[in-house]
Amino acid sequence: MSFFKKIFSKEKKETLDKGLEKTKSSFFSKLSKAVAGKSKVDDDVLDNLEEVLVSSDVGVDTTLKIIDKIEARVAKDKYLGTDELNKILREEIADLLSKTNSGEETEYTIPENTKPYVIMVVGVNGAGKTTTIGKLAHQFKKQGLKVVLGAADTFRAAAIDQLQVWADRVDVPIVKQDMGSDPASVAFDTLESGLAQNADVIIIDTAGRLHNKINLMNELTKIKRVMQKVIGDAPHDVLLVLDGSTGQNAFEQAKQFTKATEVTALAVTKLDGTAKGGVVIGISDQFQIPVKYIGVGEGIDDLQVFNKYEFVDSFFK
Repeated sequence: MSFFKKIFSKEKKETLDKGLEKTKSSFFSKLSKAVAGKSKVDDDVLDNLEEVLVSSDVGVDTTLKIIDKIEARVAKDKYLGTDELNKILREEIADLLSKTNSGEETEYTIPENTKPYVIMVVGVNGAGKTTTIGKLAHQFKKQGLKVVLGAADTFRAAAIDQLQVWADRVDVPIVKQDMGSDPASVAFDTLESGLAQNADVIIIDTAGRLHNKINLMNELTKIKRVMQKVIGDAPHDVLLVLDGSTGQNAFEQAKQFTKATEVTALAVTKLDGTAKGGVVIGISDQFQIPVKYIGVGEGIDDLQVFNKYEFVDSFFK
C-alpha cells in the first residue's frame, strides 16, 4: 500500500482522481507525442516538453524552472531515458509545490488559540467565491465549529442572495445589509455578531469586481481597517478564490488581487471538467502563496483541503 492510500480516505482520493482526469489525460497525451520515437531526453524532447507544460497552463516561468532542472539532471547523468521522464517530472513538480505548500494537511483546520478565526474571501465574480464560502462553512460546521457568514459584497444583490442560500443550506447565521450598503459596515457588524455568538469561524465575502484596481485596493483596505476595530488582528486569513478552468486568466486574477491586498492563501476551483489543472502548479510557484483548497466537483463535500502529495499522486497516477 502506498503512502498516499494510507493517509487519505479512499472516497476523497477517488474524487480527486476523477476531478483531475481531464488534466491528466490531456497532459500525458501531449507528453506521449513529445517523446514519440525518442529513447533519450535530448534537446528536441526538452523543447517539446516545454511546449507541453506551457500548453497545460503550468505557466512560462514555472515551465522554464522545470526544464532547467531536467537539463541539469541530463548534464549530470550524461544519459536520461525518456521512460524515466514521468518519474523526474513528478519529483520536480512535487519539489516546486513543497516550497509553498506544507503538504501535511488532510483536514480543515483553524488555529486553536485564535477565536474567532476571521477569513476574508476575495476574488472575481464567477470564480466560485460564494460556493467556496458555503462549502467551507459546511466543512467547519461538520467539525462542530460555530460559523458566522458576512455578506460584504454589497455591490450585487445576487451576491447577497447567493450567500443567503448557502447560509440556509448549511444552517449557519448570516449578517447582511441592503445592496449598496457600506461593505466595511457589514464586516464590522459580522465580527460583532460573531463575538456575541461565541463563533469559532467568521467568513466575510467581499466584492468581486470594482471599477478599477485602486478602488479595489481602497475597499479591501477599509474593510480590514474597520474589522480591526473589533478584532485587532483580523483578518487572520485572506483567501483568494481562483477559477482554475480559466487557465492563464487565473494568473492575471492572482496578479491583480495580490497587488490590491495581502493574500495569505489560495483556493483553486472548478478543476473538474477542465484540462487546465496545471495552473495549480504555476500559481503556487509564481506567487509563493499556499494553495489551501481545491474544488474538484459540484458536491458540497467536493472542496478539498489541498495536499501536495495527494495532488501529485493523482496527477501522475
